[in-house]
Amino acid sequence: MPNLVKLPGLVDPHVHLREPGATQKEDFETGTKAAIAGGFTTVLDMPNNPIPTTTAEALRQKMDLAKGRIYSDVGFHFGASKESIQYFAEVEDQVFGLKLYMNHTTGELLIEDDQILEEVFSTWTKEKPILVHAEGETLQKALSLANKFGNKLHVCHVSLKEEVEMIKAAKQNGLQISAEATCHHLFLTEEDAKRLGPFGAMRPPLRSKKDQVALWQGIAEGIIDMIGSDHAPHTKEEKMSSEKVPNGVPGLETTLPLLLTAVNEGKLTVDKIIELTSKNPRQIFNLPEQRETFVEAEITKPYTLNPNHLFTKAGWTPFAGMKVTGKVKKVVLRGAIAYDGQSVFGPYGQVLKLDTGSFYG
Repeated sequence: MPNLVKLPGLVDPHVHLREPGATQKEDFETGTKAAIAGGFTTVLDMPNNPIPTTTAEALRQKMDLAKGRIYSDVGFHFGASKESIQYFAEVEDQVFGLKLYMNHTTGELLIEDDQILEEVFSTWTKEKPILVHAEGETLQKALSLANKFGNKLHVCHVSLKEEVEMIKAAKQNGLQISAEATCHHLFLTEEDAKRLGPFGAMRPPLRSKKDQVALWQGIAEGIIDMIGSDHAPHTKEEKMSSEKVPNGVPGLETTLPLLLTAVNEGKLTVDKIIELTSKNPRQIFNLPEQRETFVEAEITKPYTLNPNHLFTKAGWTPFAGMKVTGKVKKVVLRGAIAYDGQSVFGPYGQVLKLDTGSFYG
């Protein structure tokens, strides 16, 4: 096995950069520095901020805040709510998908009313995916609605064996569906949750070994199309607060090291990583190619993941102390060195706006 591998710029379709409204956790600068240090040259940001991305004006403000401050390219997802439906036609060319929360999680965007759900699925463009947070039985409802109205559906952070089986059946039945798994569900289980305490609190929660095995099987069979970090940073103080523990863990800087470790263990190939983290997300979300953009990673020297070396404002990881054998050594974005293994340079990132890959500016 060669010491260095070269990968295309990676894409993370599921990131919470926390701006506006929660910049004590992360902001556009720190979050995209973390992305670049993790090998991700494109990230797609979620809408469940304290000021949610559910109006055309909120989306414009978010784009304006990001402009000139981002180290990776950033695109946005719009948020589904009863009130946001009126803006769908106005924003569909400026975002890469619609995020729909059908189970409880961070933010105020949960929709459980069947009538509003029908309106969301029937109104949203059939050209771009609806990304669902839908766990267990709720996923069946999402699949039925997508089937009824002819939507593209993307299932975020698949975590249960039964979900893998539902997605497999839906694909066999010809539904336009894609699915994502996270590294925390692939590399940690409910046993780790006991050890991690508040730092293992997330939605969906960590699951059983049986569910984890089903996720790896889903990757092998092509049922799971991509890896999303679900990078959802909180400060250590927030996590250790005696009040309600916030759900979510940072993941941008640990995803590639973990996946490359899986290559060393014979669970994945480098080609499969490229498919899961670049080829498939670019295709499914209709993202532009990035010219003269690549990642070099060292894949033979083992080392220990150290939270003190992270760029994320959170400054911790549930994988702290884990031995891995994949390290990002260099990231080049459009011909410019964005990361040299120690420092992030730039900002060279662009705000992505349209299907055509034009930039917002």
